[in-house]
Amino acid sequence: MTKTMRSMAVLAATVCLAGSMGFAESGEAIYKANCQSCHGSTGTPSAGIAKMMGVKPAAEYKTTEKEQIESVKNGKGKMKAFAGKLTDEQIKDVVTYFRTLK
Repeated sequence: MTKTMRSMAVLAATVCLAGSMGFAESGEAIYKANCQSCHGSTGTPSAGIAKMMGVKPAAEYKTTEKEQIESVKNGKGKMKAFAGKLTDEQIKDVVTYFRTLK
C-alpha cells in the first residue's frame, strides 16, 4: 500500500509539473490555425481572398518584422487584431514563420 501511495504521489507531482510547464505552440501551427485561411498555406492567398481582402503574397510584403508584429497585434486594413487572442511570444513566432514563406 505504501508503495502504491508513493507511486501515486510521484505521478501526481509529474502531472502537475508538466501542466505548469505548458507546451509551446510553433509559429507554423499558430499560422495554420489563425492565418492560413486568408494568407494561404504557402503564403500565397487564393485569387478571391487576395481581391476581396487585399491580401498580398508573403514575398510582396516589404515591411519590417516589427511592423508585421504590430499589424498582427493591432490589425491592419481588413485584418483583425490578435492582441488578447495570441501572446506577444506567439505573435513573434507566427511573424517569424510567415517571413520564411517568401
